[in-house]
Order: sequence, then C-alpha cells, then structure tokens
Amino acid sequence: MMLDVQGLRTGYGRIPILNGVSFSVNEGEFIGILGHNGMGKTTLLKALMGFLPATGGRVLFGHDDVTSAEPYRRARLGLGYVPQGREIFPALTVYDNLRMGCTQQAGAEDDIIATVLEEFPRLKVLLDRAGGALSGGEQQLLAIARCLCSDPRLVLLDEPTEGIQPSIIKDIGRAISYLRDKKEIAILLVEQYFDFAQELADQFAILDRGQVVASGNQAQMMDQNVRAHLTL
Repeated sequence: MMLDVQGLRTGYGRIPILNGVSFSVNEGEFIGILGHNGMGKTTLLKALMGFLPATGGRVLFGHDDVTSAEPYRRARLGLGYVPQGREIFPALTVYDNLRMGCTQQAGAEDDIIATVLEEFPRLKVLLDRAGGALSGGEQQLLAIARCLCSDPRLVLLDEPTEGIQPSIIKDIGRAISYLRDKKEIAILLVEQYFDFAQELADQFAILDRGQVVASGNQAQMMDQNVRAHLTL
C-alpha cells in the first residue's frame, strides 16, 4: 500500500474541516476524490502534503509515518503536489519553472526536462516565455509538468480542470492518462465534476462535510444513492 490515511482530522484554527477521513491508495492506483465545493477536498490534499497540521489520525506513505513530517520531507519521499490555482512562478520562464521541479532529482536537468516535455508538446514552444504570460490552461499543464520533474511516486492533483478552456482540458486529460498508463504513478485526483474523473480514475471516494460518505469503483459510483451526493 502506498498511502494509508487513517481517521485524519484537521481544520483552520478552531474550525474543523476533516472529521476522520480514512482511505488508501495502492501502487499505481488512480483514486478520484469527489464532492461539492466546501466539503474538504482541497483541505485534504493540503493535509496530506503537510501544509495543514493533522489534529488527529495518521498518514502513512509507504513504510513512513508522515503525519507530522514537513512538506519538503514528504516531497523527498516521492509525494508530488499540483495545487488548485497552479501556483507556478509567474516571473520565471517556463523552462526555469521546470528547473524548480528538478531540485529533488540527481540527474541532469536538461535530460529530465526533455523527457517530461515529450508528453507536453504544447509547452515546448513556450520555454522562453514567462509563466505569468501563459493562459490558465497552459499554466495548469506547466504545473503538472513541473511536478513530474521531481519523479514522484504519488501525485496529488487539485481540480486541474477548474476554469480551463475545453481544448486544454483534453490535453490535461491526455497527460493524466499518460501518468496512469505509462509511468505507473499513483494518482489522487480531487475533482468537482464526475464526468472528467470518471474517464480516468479506477476508484472513487466522495467527501461530504469532511467525511467519506461513499466509495467504490466506477460501477458503484453510478448508484443513484451515491450520485445524490454529487447533485446540487
């Protein structure tokens, strides 16, 4: 088992957000975390990455208990993170943004970046452009590519389709499919829209008010009682 989350609790100050979340991710597995806005999805990823301290429960990554570990220690163990809103470096070029993703790698930067860019042809012609000059969709592709430069074992993706034009969403879907099928990287995708996640994920969990209220495979997610948690 690559990731084992046991009764995780966290929040902001005195406001609890996650109320005992438990699930696991196996090697090479793709899990979709679904739910409406405000149900704790982004908070979950921040807690897994160490940006929010756990107030209860445990987070095990491989053989390591990382419940109290700093974010950089989790990154060194192979936990990658693509945050909501991309958070690329706007003043740096696309190439220098990718270089930032290579800091955990021992190999030559040029070789690492060249390998990653094979799956992101749209970025090849933008290497000298400032990250802040890219469209929202191009920035999302850059954020994913930067994450891959660190050679992660598990990638946390936070709503990669939010505010993105349809043509780029297809590129994002293809890039994620490549990770799933060729790189054998485990993926935890937080997504509000079931249709996008359905095309990619093997298993699903639905968050509602900081708790997992349903989980299962694609067929099980089609149950009307389950889909009710995804309907406004």
